[in-house]
This record gives sequence, C-alpha cells and structure tokens, in this order.
Amino acid sequence: MSTSPADSKNDILKTSGVNPEKTAESIKNIAKSIREASAKMRETVRTLRESGAIDELTQAVYEATVAARDTAKELNDAARDLKERGIIKDTAAAVEQTTMAARETAEIIRDTARQTAEAAPHTTETVKEAASKVKSKARHSGHS
Repeated sequence: MSTSPADSKNDILKTSGVNPEKTAESIKNIAKSIREASAKMRETVRTLRESGAIDELTQAVYEATVAARDTAKELNDAARDLKERGIIKDTAAAVEQTTMAARETAEIIRDTARQTAEAAPHTTETVKEAASKVKSKARHSGHS
C-alpha cells in the first residue's frame, strides 16, 4: 500500500495543525474586509470631493508653497544686497577690531593689576611710617 504525494501533503497539514478549511475561511474573511474597506474609501473620497475639502486642501498647499517660494526669494535678495553693500564684510571687520581692542584692554588691566600688586608692599610700608610719624607728633604736641 503506497501513499501518493497528495496523501503525504494532507498528512503534513494535519500533523502541523494547519486546517485547510480554516485557512480558506480566513482568506474569505480577508477578502471581505478588503472589499468593505475599499467601499468605505470610495465613499470617503466622494464625500471629501463633494464637500470641497479636497479643493480647499489643494488651495491651502498651493498658497503655502507660493509663500515659501516668495520668502526664500526675499531672503536671497536681502542677503545679496547685504553682501553687495559690504555690510557683512564691514560687520566682520568691526567684530575683529572689537576683539583686538578688548584683548588690548585686558592686557592693560593685567599690567595695572601686576604693578599695583608690586607697589602695594611699598605703599603699605610708607603709609605705616607716615601714620607712625603723625602719631608721634600728636603725642609730642599734646604733651607740651
């Protein structure tokens, strides 16, 4: 008793848990869902078209595109104008000059601080000596 290839396929399907009737039913259900979704989609598109929503959306996208184009053109024109008038170049030069002046100022402040620190010990001694002399004179003139 030999088995045919069809019999062995059926045996494989049965042992693997795949039920051909359930598979066919699932496919029919999927096809039905696709038909229902297609009908809903056609109805939605018809409603959108009849309501004017598609025209409204198309017009809004067009206006936004035109506004973006015009804005880009204006920015391009403004940038070109600034470049041609040398404003960008002049601004860069002014920034560089300001940076150099700030560096020079910082260097002067550092030098001044260093000189002040160097002079401070001498100044402190001089002030102490002067204060001591003033006190001494005050004592002598107050006792005479």
